[in-house]
Amino acid sequence: MTKAENPSSRPIDHLALRGAADAAALLIGDRVTSFADLDAGVGRLASWLLDQAGGPGERVASWSAKTRAACLMPLAAARAGLIHVPVNPLLKGPQVAHILGDSGAKLLITNGARADMLGDARPEDCALQDLKIAEEVIDSGGGGLPLSMAEPGDLAAILYTSGSTGRPKGVMLSHANLWLGAESVASYLKIIPEDRVLGVLPLSFDYGQNQLLSSWYAGAALAPLDYLTARDVVKAVGRHKATTLAGVPPLWVQLVEAEWPADTAAHLKRLTNSGGALTPSLIDAMRRTFPKADIYPMYGLTEAFRSTYLDPALVADHPTSMGRAIPHAEILVCRPDGSITADDEPGELVHTGPLVAQGYWRDKERTVQRFKPAPAASRYGGTAVWSGDTVRRDASGLLTFVGRDDAMIKTAGNRVSPTEVEDVAVASGLIYEAVAFGVPDPRLGAAIVLIVRGRGGAADEEGLAVYLRQNLPNFMQPQTVEWRDELPRNPNGKLDRVAIAAGWTQEHDDAQ
Repeated sequence: MTKAENPSSRPIDHLALRGAADAAALLIGDRVTSFADLDAGVGRLASWLLDQAGGPGERVASWSAKTRAACLMPLAAARAGLIHVPVNPLLKGPQVAHILGDSGAKLLITNGARADMLGDARPEDCALQDLKIAEEVIDSGGGGLPLSMAEPGDLAAILYTSGSTGRPKGVMLSHANLWLGAESVASYLKIIPEDRVLGVLPLSFDYGQNQLLSSWYAGAALAPLDYLTARDVVKAVGRHKATTLAGVPPLWVQLVEAEWPADTAAHLKRLTNSGGALTPSLIDAMRRTFPKADIYPMYGLTEAFRSTYLDPALVADHPTSMGRAIPHAEILVCRPDGSITADDEPGELVHTGPLVAQGYWRDKERTVQRFKPAPAASRYGGTAVWSGDTVRRDASGLLTFVGRDDAMIKTAGNRVSPTEVEDVAVASGLIYEAVAFGVPDPRLGAAIVLIVRGRGGAADEEGLAVYLRQNLPNFMQPQTVEWRDELPRNPNGKLDRVAIAAGWTQEHDDAQ
């Protein structure tokens, strides 16, 4: 079989030139940044970043809300030949310190409050600059760096994602990964220059960052929003006349329960979902709330950006389907030996093509576990992402999710590592052991349950609760913490996680 050729791409900072010079690119409050202003601001910020970081190839991290500087960072770092490391603004000091140390970041852009939260945990060789300085640089009016000449395979970003065990790992994304991801999404969502995209997702997520990139690829404007309540989103849709909104299932639950003026809801013409499956009942509620909007259910993984989407025309008849491959992705359903499954036969989802990332940053062991040679039947060949997710493909080519092999907890649209929650709990010094797992929750998708064994049988419930609140972001907080005198173990002497989770579920089922 002749292998498919990878499509062409450009350096990601060239997105600043995709829209008309006087067209809106970024809407923050009452401030409108045109594409001409975007390109000039990217150039100035790039020059300053390069001077602060010390030279091309260094990693620069940003940890902030959705400010203008945060939105320009992916393009500015790339223009400077630097590697951008966006940090989730919800993370606390210990998680951020790990990301800075693991990435070897030479520079962190953040505000004073977050810098204080990080404190002495910041690596010694990571310089600190205030976000206000970055904003001033953008407005300085001075000259900036010209468009970059990066190669498609050059590293542009490291996005940190949790694994089922251990601490977050950095997924390495090239210019081609980011450019083709933007092109793919802009294409199948049919985004046009007249669209206004409301960006409510964190820019540290591939899903959130792509809203920036795909909007600019299409020459459209993005309005970033840091929201506290569903009402904030309703107001922002009305204020910006947003046509496009991306969310995760827990947000959609809140939004369909909110009060929407008919003329505000009518602005929305496309709704996209990832980070968990939409239920048929939630889809029905979204249809009632947003009668003029197309719904795009999607499936993705950071290691390959995104894999599938379901055409809105098929949502009513196939509400539980993941759909088919997005442009620039080849999705295969494979048996363990790499052969392709028959229709309706469960198999592992394998993603090949130019959206596949370059592996995990400085983590060869975990890279070879997930990034393996593509199956022989692949059109692209090369390296594939073996997702660990079991899916089925029907006779029409539509995919349906069956289950996940790893222990990741997907809560409120976030992927949470049980081990990370457990490590923080044990670090409190109040317990000997901890086991975290997810249980179905109608609002969160999955709620986190933490089972712990106290030191000497003691149960300092309030002390542990306070420590977890101080050291874990909100989306990692356990909904339930239960104390045990003993925890079951397997024959190897390790904690029997399956038995612990099953026992908790049985106890609570019996109590109902």
